[in-house]
Amino acid sequence: MEQYQLVIAEKPSVAQALAAVLGAKKKQDGYLEGNGWLVSWCVGHLVELAQPEAYDEKYAKWRYDDLPILPASWKYQVTNDKKKQFATLCRLMNDKSVSAVVCATDAGREGELIFRLVYEQAGCQKPILRLWISSMEDAAIRDGFAHLHPGTEYERLYQSALCRAGADWLVGINATRLFSTLYNATLNIGRVMTPTLALVVQREADIKAFRSTPFYVPEIACGGFVASGEKLKDQSEAETIRQACNGKDAVVRKIEKQKKTVLPPRLYDLTTLQRECNRLFGFTAQQTLDYLQSLYEKKLATYPRTDSQYITADMQATVGSLALWLWQNMPFAGDGNAAPELERIINDSKVTDHHAILPTAEIAHTDLSALPAGEKDVLMLLAARLLCATGQPHCFEAVTATLEAETYRFTAKGKTVLLDGWKEIERAFRSGLKQNAKPEDESEDTARLPELREGQRFANISASVREGKTNPPKHYTEDSLLAAMETAGVDEMPDDAERKGLGTSATRAATLEKLVSTGFLQRKKKQLIPSDKGVHLIAVLPEGIKSPSLTAEWESMLKQVERGEMSATAFMEGIAELVCDLIKQNHTPNAAYLPLLGKANADNHETIGTCPRCGGSVVEGAKGFFCENKACSFALWKSNYFFSNKKKSITKSVAAALLKEGRVFISGLYSEKTGKTYDAFVVLDDTGDKQVNFKLEFEQKGKK
Repeated sequence: MEQYQLVIAEKPSVAQALAAVLGAKKKQDGYLEGNGWLVSWCVGHLVELAQPEAYDEKYAKWRYDDLPILPASWKYQVTNDKKKQFATLCRLMNDKSVSAVVCATDAGREGELIFRLVYEQAGCQKPILRLWISSMEDAAIRDGFAHLHPGTEYERLYQSALCRAGADWLVGINATRLFSTLYNATLNIGRVMTPTLALVVQREADIKAFRSTPFYVPEIACGGFVASGEKLKDQSEAETIRQACNGKDAVVRKIEKQKKTVLPPRLYDLTTLQRECNRLFGFTAQQTLDYLQSLYEKKLATYPRTDSQYITADMQATVGSLALWLWQNMPFAGDGNAAPELERIINDSKVTDHHAILPTAEIAHTDLSALPAGEKDVLMLLAARLLCATGQPHCFEAVTATLEAETYRFTAKGKTVLLDGWKEIERAFRSGLKQNAKPEDESEDTARLPELREGQRFANISASVREGKTNPPKHYTEDSLLAAMETAGVDEMPDDAERKGLGTSATRAATLEKLVSTGFLQRKKKQLIPSDKGVHLIAVLPEGIKSPSLTAEWESMLKQVERGEMSATAFMEGIAELVCDLIKQNHTPNAAYLPLLGKANADNHETIGTCPRCGGSVVEGAKGFFCENKACSFALWKSNYFFSNKKKSITKSVAAALLKEGRVFISGLYSEKTGKTYDAFVVLDDTGDKQVNFKLEFEQKGKK
């Protein structure tokens, strides 16, 4: 019997790329075969933690008295639309011809979880090998398969991933149900989502509380430049200085010159790339991730979900060759004579799962004009950043001149560029953009001062008063909020914590999208503004749930689990205790917020079943059956095109069967084509789109 190794990727497109390199070219149902390999795929999280009602039917209804929900052992589920692929993987994993299984999901904590849950639920006991790569280039794939790791090396990573998923479930399910039942409204609460919302709510509170105050700056104009005095709160004091100095002489008392160097920026990790794309192109964090994922699958960019801004030493030759090609071919690369300086971007100790995001050598063989506009923008930004990061330092001489007029001191600042270095590349790149955004670190002190000397005198100077006012904090944009998420609670985290801040580079985009889709945040152009609902939610929640300190504590402990310094059992016991304390301490609502967060009792409808999308309760309304979670769009309309064409409608019993079993047998369906009736199973075929889909399956002989 021919023996195979089974490769399981995270999604079909990645599986196809791997199969092409391995020579598995024969297409089968749900996998590819050839050259001693079977290559199949998950569909994201193929196996997920089951919803509460899987443990007890009573949990289908949200009730305070049923809390806390603490499963003694975890149950898992496969959603209806993924059952076919799960069955395929189960069959392949347990096939006698398969000698080993290669985990080829994303190289990280979540990728490990996606594969292991499928492996465990399939009851597979074959040896596990681990593919760990950062690029989908053919050479990287070949090298990865030539150096597969034993799966046992990642057992603790899997345990850490299980703990993270279980803890998120316990806190999310219990906290959401707790505050939703207290305030009679759907209030989604999450370990990362809620502290992120709290950041935005606090910023808006700071803006509203801010009181602008005027200030006055006396200034003197002398010989083509302006020198400024001290910022004053008293207008009359500034006016006194103006009157005293106007038309008088000013003398240069001191000249300070200091040579300064601005080192090139680091390479992009996902968060810094998302921030820059928001600033330059107005892309949301999710849009940037989507464009980058597409480039990765087209072999034009390296792995997107990385926290590192460095490469490893063994990549020096490859990255050096790529940088040289970019120097010679990119329109913003300047004269292209400078050799790339790679030493600053190499640091093995700061590359954990994956190195920084880079363009790949495939860029040299690609018609860039054929790329979608968003993908091209991101790819060119990656190319520009690699050139900047390996470019020469930016050097300038900072000049500070102190002048005196009528005993009053004034200061003038300027700079002289000595070596443009990497700034020349950045400036050339930005000049080609439709909206030429100012670099984040651009200084206002860029004026060129004339040659000055101590003792130099300027006669008959012109004095004036510049008026201004203090500005409130700025509203969060995705750029600034991502930065805040990255640093939130960092001071409370250990130095060696795997993840710092709120969420990870891979999950922050999804967090922001969920806050918007659930109505807690609103986008106004580039600004992110909390809704009244979001403000009120943060107001009623206890500090522990909305503070980044919870994430800080968890990440520290998850790292201990991964190292074997803490057992998974001990971690989960701590989370269960936290949940129990949360429920004990919050047993009555804040009456002041009930009218703001609660719903009318009239909205309390009979529960028909469980929503297949979010796990909420589906209730009957006048025109159909709807998920109670207002953020969820799931609906079964009593009269819809599919059923009305067959002269049927969705009744309560039909809806209940569809929600429970995913299918229902219906007699007397009308055929427009023949004018006759027939019997068949109507199957719920929900893909998550706005409209729920259905399909027909006909009864097999002898079965019903």
